Amino acid sequence: MRLVSLLPSATEIVYALGLGEDLVGVTFECDEPAAARSEKTVVVGGRDTSGMTSAEIDDYVRTQMSAGGDLYTLHADALAGLDPDLILTQDLCRVCALPSGHVDQALSHLGCRADVLSLDPYTLEDVLATFTEVAHAAGVPERGLDLVAASRERLAAVTTAVAGRPRPRVAVVEWVDPPFTAGHWVPDLVTAAGGEPVAARAGKRSVQVSWAELAAPQPEIVLVTPCGYHLEGAIRQAEAVVPHFPGAAVWAIDGDGLVVRPGPRLVDGVEAIAAILHPGAVPAAPAGAVHRVA
Repeated sequence: MRLVSLLPSATEIVYALGLGEDLVGVTFECDEPAAARSEKTVVVGGRDTSGMTSAEIDDYVRTQMSAGGDLYTLHADALAGLDPDLILTQDLCRVCALPSGHVDQALSHLGCRADVLSLDPYTLEDVLATFTEVAHAAGVPERGLDLVAASRERLAAVTTAVAGRPRPRVAVVEWVDPPFTAGHWVPDLVTAAGGEPVAARAGKRSVQVSWAELAAPQPEIVLVTPCGYHLEGAIRQAEAVVPHFPGAAVWAIDGDGLVVRPGPRLVDGVEAIAAILHPGAVPAAPAGAVHRVA
């Protein structure tokens, strides 16, 4: 089966299912594993925001969306040339990836008959369900069940390790300028790691809030996990967050790798957050995953 992934998390799921050799097309943001972007055909492009501040990125996104513009460009000819059997896309967030409606329109125009599977999880349980959805659509349902079972085993180990310990109040900042609170599956990660998420929207979209709203529940620990950034970028943004939370421990986390992408590495994220909340109860987070700023 020839697979095309139009979002980074789906690419990670495909590789976790052992289907990397079947993957023929990806997006310019599919960087895990690195071979995905270097060895596969890139069928979705977009603006390189690596040199922009979080405020500049926010302004660009708002301007594009208010004008009805697109943040991503589907290279239709390249997609058609791959002759895919299954395309993985989403409708969860127009800021994160190309919506499935754009894909359907392109396939209709091209006369391509590929199946399109939209992955739109809102909770951690939903994310686990996408593993079996992709595996079933790709014709390897047993691999999806195995991946879910392995993920649940690791999550259960964290639950056991932190059981009976005080649950610190945890605020997660998903974007810094302007500030956005945690939504979707992110509060579930905090809960699974043995914390109490505050100023959060579990199972709902992340929204813009004020710093006062984030600080009002008096979080003991603040996790800065900006979407689109790995640890180095998260550290720079976390430094600006410190003054808003006097007395709290502020940590930067590899957002893209551990928190914001709804894929298999969310389990790594739970383990890393547990290491922050309950040091000594679980193994320390690996190098490059987290960093205490204050």
